[in-house]
This record gives sequence, structure tokens and C-alpha cells, in this order.
Amino acid sequence: MLPRVRRIPAPTATPGPAPGAATGSPLSPLGLFTVLFGAALPLIDFFIVNVALASIGRDLNADEALLELVIASYGVAYAVLLVLGGRLGDMFGRRTLFLAGLAAFGVTSLACGLAPDAWTLIAARAAQGASAAMMLPQVLATIQSSTTGERRARAIGLYGATAGLAMVAGQILGGVLVSADLFGTGWRSVFLVNVPAVLIGLVLVWRTVPETRSERPSPIDVPGTLLLAAALVTLMVPLTEGRAAGWPLWSWLSLAAFPFFAVAFATVERRAERAGRTPLVPPSLLALPGMRQGLPLVSLTVGSFGGFMFVIAIAFQQGLDYGPVEAGTALVPYAVAFFFASLAGPRLTNRYGSRVIAGGGLIQIAGLTVLVLTVLNAWDGLSFLELAPGLALAGFGQGSIMPVAVRMVLADIPSEKAGVGGGVMATVQQSSIALGMALIGALFLALAPSLGMREALAWSLTAQLATVAVITLLSLRLPRSSR
Repeated sequence: MLPRVRRIPAPTATPGPAPGAATGSPLSPLGLFTVLFGAALPLIDFFIVNVALASIGRDLNADEALLELVIASYGVAYAVLLVLGGRLGDMFGRRTLFLAGLAAFGVTSLACGLAPDAWTLIAARAAQGASAAMMLPQVLATIQSSTTGERRARAIGLYGATAGLAMVAGQILGGVLVSADLFGTGWRSVFLVNVPAVLIGLVLVWRTVPETRSERPSPIDVPGTLLLAAALVTLMVPLTEGRAAGWPLWSWLSLAAFPFFAVAFATVERRAERAGRTPLVPPSLLALPGMRQGLPLVSLTVGSFGGFMFVIAIAFQQGLDYGPVEAGTALVPYAVAFFFASLAGPRLTNRYGSRVIAGGGLIQIAGLTVLVLTVLNAWDGLSFLELAPGLALAGFGQGSIMPVAVRMVLADIPSEKAGVGGGVMATVQQSSIALGMALIGALFLALAPSLGMREALAWSLTAQLATVAVITLLSLRLPRSSR
């Protein structure tokens, strides 16, 4: 990993904590489990609907464009508010925001599960995404503020592993719940299951998670917040909704507006920091070595992963005629391999440093190659056993990359900026997932009508393979040492 950057604090009458020091009560093992549970919920819920969309469409008479909005409304609200959620946690207390976000997540999940029509579901999903944005940044901020040294490195590695597992688990759980049709609830159970989970989580957070906040909280950067929201909305809405809507004029105008909002946001943030104010996303934070070199790796990793999960869900159900439970459980080899790679990650990272990313990339490339050949050679009647070797290799490679990349991004963030740092990384993650689903999904859906599901899936997997090759090459330029 990257070497520590030595920071020399300005002299004051009462020195504050060192940048790497914990500023709150130590986080217990149960407390760590609790915050990781909170981190998993929003990601599970992003992917849990992938295998439920067909049932939702039939039950609520929703066309493809409305179903895309069920996904997009959650993802856009989630991504837009993540950095603001981190800043609010720094100001008012991370446990306080965690509890508020978790409670709101439970209420909005109930609203999703009881939605009588598609537009109500879309509105409830947007509110659910906003609730998740208040909750998720507090996870990383709490870890940064209440752990040190090797415990922090282990906790951050577990966070990276949790994020990847949650994406796979969401799709598996969604298939199981839809097929189980618990108490006749059908697709609604994918949302209603959150309610008891949230109640348990609230008790655990209250009893096990220490309260932390920034010792020098800054006021909300209103211009920066509005410009970041505009930039993300103009990028994510057309990419997630444009294809299903037939790429109308508004989608192209929105995409054309994105670079202007992005440049305006960057300009406002630089000026604010130069003037001595604290911007929403401090440019100096993005200039830290871990952020500068790690964020592109995280973005490419989760983006290609999001696209993979999206096209696999469609190909398995529409191309191979798998039911929801079959489509979900087919990913078990991927999830199991990811889990074991994540467990081995800290030991391997301590020994080989950032070269673990390159090794994981090569393994994932091998797995995707096996998957492509399997799809092309044995599509008709393709079984779980035939899919398992490629999925397991790809999952092990992904599990080797993601926790190390996340740990790299967070390595240099001082505790007093833990909330905004966690928000920035989570925003990049969520935006990249949506972008990956939009781009790889668009490739798949564009090729399927003319080439068929088999060739469309093979080309989509090849696109992901090319992305992993870029990740592998980029990782070779990183310093070998790791923390």
C-alpha cells in the first residue's frame, strides 16, 4: 500500500489527536459487526430487486421504463446525498445519524413493501435511498474514528469484503424470497424483510456503537452540495433511465449538462478551500495519495461488478429460463469464493502489499475467460455445475481486489475528516455501480435482439474482462508497500 504521509499539526494551546488516532471509544467486535451490518443493508437493497423486477412488473402493471425507475430512484437519491450524510455525521454525531438513517430505512422499506402502484414504489425507493445515504457514511467514519493500527486495517478490509458480499447476497436473497412467496407477499418480501432486520440493528447500534463526531465540524457547503447533486443527477438519471425511455431529447441534454456542473462544482470547491472555508469535498482530501490512486481502482472494480450482476440476472432468467431462486443460487460459488478471498486478504496484503490486486486481477481474468468459453460452448441446458468453475475463479479474484482497493483509499484520511472521506468513497462506489450497470447493461441489451442472449452475455463478460485488465495494469504502478 501507499506510505504514510507525515502530517505536522499547527501549534495550538491544546493539541488535538493525531490524524491516525481514534477520537472516540474503541469499537468492540460486536460494534464492528453492527456497523458492517449497517453497511450491507443499502447495498443488498440495491441488488435485491434485480431478480424481483419481473414479478413487480406483472403485479403493478409497470413497463420497462417504470421498472428502470424503481432501480434509478434509489440509486440516484443514494449517490446524491452520501457526501452530505457524511458531513452531517461529522457535525451531529455519527451514531446519531446512523440511528436516524437506519430507522428511516426501516420505515421506507415498509412503504416499498406496501406500495399499491409503481409510482408509489418509485417514490418510496427514492426515500429509501436518501435514508441509506444518511446511514452508510457513518460506517466508515466510525471505523476511522474508533479504531487504530492493525485493528483499523482489519476493519477496513472487512468493510471492503462486506460491500462485495452484500452485492452478491442481495441477488441471491432476492431470488429466494420471491420464490418462497412468504405469506403470499411475493416480491414485497424483498422490502419487508428489512423491517425486522432494522429493528435488530437499532438495538445493536444503541448498545454497541460509540458516538463520535468531528472536533471542528464545518457548516454545510450549500453551493457545493447543490452543484454535486446537479452533476450526479444529470449523469445518473439519463444513464439509468435513457435506454428504457428510448433515449429522448431530455436524456441527451442532461448528459450534455453534466460536464458543466462537474466543472462548476470543482471550481467552487477549490475557491472555498483557498478562501479558508471547508468545502463539501475538500480538494486537498482528493489529493491524498490513497484517494488519488485508489479511487480509480475502486470505481473500475465496483462499476464492472455492478454491470456483471445486472446482465447475469437478465441472462440467467430470460436466456436460460432460470427461476428467481435458481438465478440467485447460481451465484453461490461466486459468493463463497469471494468470502474466502476476503478472509485471506489481510494476510496476503501484509506479505505482498498492493501486488495482491494484480494477482486478484489475473485470477478474475481467468475466471471470466472460463465463463465466456462455457457460455459459448454449452449454452443450451447450461447447468450450475458448468457455471461454477468460472464463477468461483471470478469471485475469488474480485474478493482479492476490492478489500485492498478500499483500504488503500481510506489509508490517509485523518479522523477529523472521516465522515466526508467515507461519503466521498461511497459516492464513487454508488455512482460507479450505476454507471457500470448502465454501460455494460446497454451493451448486453443492444446486442441481445440481433445476436441472441448467448453472444450478448459473452460480449458483456468480455467487456468486464477488459476492465479488469485495466485494473490489473494500473495496480502495477502502485507502491508495493501496504498498511
